[in-house]
Amino acid sequence: MAERLLVGVVVGAQGLGGVVRVKSFTANPADLAAYGPVVDDAGRSLTLSVTGETRGVVLARIEGVKDRTQAEALKGARFYVSRDALPAPAEDEFYLADLVGLAAEREDGTALGRVKAVHDFGAGEVIELEGPGATVMLPFTRAVVPVVDLAGKRVVVVPPSVIGDEDGDTEERAHQDAEAEHARH
Repeated sequence: MAERLLVGVVVGAQGLGGVVRVKSFTANPADLAAYGPVVDDAGRSLTLSVTGETRGVVLARIEGVKDRTQAEALKGARFYVSRDALPAPAEDEFYLADLVGLAAEREDGTALGRVKAVHDFGAGEVIELEGPGATVMLPFTRAVVPVVDLAGKRVVVVPPSVIGDEDGDTEERAHQDAEAEHARH
C-alpha cells in the first residue's frame, strides 16, 4: 500500500494575494488541510489553510506564498499526506491508491494484467490496466469493476463491449474470422 496519498493538485492562482485553487481529492474537499502539512512532488512540506471553495475547487493559502506570481508557479503541484494521517477506510471502502499493482482479471479468472493507475480527468474515475502488449483505460464503475478484493490482491473487470462487438471478445472473433478466411483459400 502507498505510504502517502494524493489529496490535491494546484490548478491555478486566485486573485493577487497568493491564494491557490486546488482540486481536492479528499472525501470532503474542504478537509484538504485537515490532515496536517502536505508534501509536494519535490518533497517540500507545505502548510495549507483553506479559505473557501468555488467552482469545484478549494481556495487555499500556502505558508510563504505571498503573491500571484508565486501562486502561479505552483500550478500542477501535487499535494500528498502520509497514509497514517488519514482515517482508515471503512470495511467496504478503500483508497484508490490501494488498487495500483493489483492483478486484473475477468470474471472467469482470465488474467488481463495489472492496475497501473486510477485517474480522474473530471468526468469520473478511470482505471488504467497494463496488460501484455497493451494498456487500456476503462471507466471505474461497479459495472466494469464489480469486485475489488484487496485481501486477494485483485480486481475483477468486466470490459464493456465495443461497437460491433456484441459478445465483448473482438480478438477471438478476429482470430476466428482470419482462420475462416484462410480455410477458404
